[in-house]
Amino acid sequence: MSPSFLRLSLAPLGAALLLSACSALPWMESPPAAPTEAVISSADHVQLLTDLRILSADDMEGRDTGAPGGERARAYIVSRLEALGVAPPATGRLQPFEAQGRTREGVKTFNGTNIIGLIPGTRVGDRYIVVTAHYDHVGVNGGEIYNGADDNASGVATMLALAAELKRQPPEHSVLIVAVDGEERGLLGAKHFVEVPPVPLSSITMNLNFDMTARAETDGKLWVTGTWQNPTLRPILEPIPADGAVALAFGKDTPQDTGEDNWVEASDHAAFYRAGIPFLYLGVNYHPDYHRPSDDYERVTPSVFISATQLSIVSFRALDRALDR
Repeated sequence: MSPSFLRLSLAPLGAALLLSACSALPWMESPPAAPTEAVISSADHVQLLTDLRILSADDMEGRDTGAPGGERARAYIVSRLEALGVAPPATGRLQPFEAQGRTREGVKTFNGTNIIGLIPGTRVGDRYIVVTAHYDHVGVNGGEIYNGADDNASGVATMLALAAELKRQPPEHSVLIVAVDGEERGLLGAKHFVEVPPVPLSSITMNLNFDMTARAETDGKLWVTGTWQNPTLRPILEPIPADGAVALAFGKDTPQDTGEDNWVEASDHAAFYRAGIPFLYLGVNYHPDYHRPSDDYERVTPSVFISATQLSIVSFRALDRALDR
């Protein structure tokens, strides 16, 4: 998740755009019941934690955009997608970009690369759910490595777990799995993806963004942001029960949510929102290690992270079943 000094400055969207976003999602008269069983196996749990540990290790050097550590993280994610059999879209696996981004010292040019995989849908193959998670973090500062285990090695690991599940049981919509670069420097990769999408924007049903999915022990909640802007989505997810000590919570997206309590512009989903594409953002609340060198793998409670990932996958399945009917 981007801190306030790196966020996009997005002009407030008017009521017409909100209504347009809502109308893009045909309403189901009765949302399907949510499954309650665990959706990933114990072997998947091991892989989930392995992905988190590797992506947040010291040798990734904080995964800064354009830095050697970011390149190593990219190579690992590509290898995981290929091992899962997730093919690239027709436009290719990698989507490089050059953009002006922000740092604590000022503006500089960053060379980043988004990573894209495609999983075809079985019911509406010409409609796409874009699942995003940024793999970059803020690198090395003052000689200290900012490993970004929760922010956002966790979201990438959750996304890879979802990809593995979708390869076993294909989705109804086609799914673009996008590991986004440059989020911490101003949502650079997400903006580029929306500007040069591998499929027409009109064919994108929604964006589901995972950013910080590991540390829900702060309040026991995996927050769902975006249902105020897209009210037809909330009834789809509300029936989903808690998984272990983690439950879905809705909010941080209303006009009454101000400052850092409003997450509508806080991560890559903001680029989709600005383009008029319905979105939901799943992430945990701030914790003392947020954007500090102490955001390490060892601070993550495995059972909490597993529960949040399972909730994320169940949420995707509910949305996939309900949309475009």
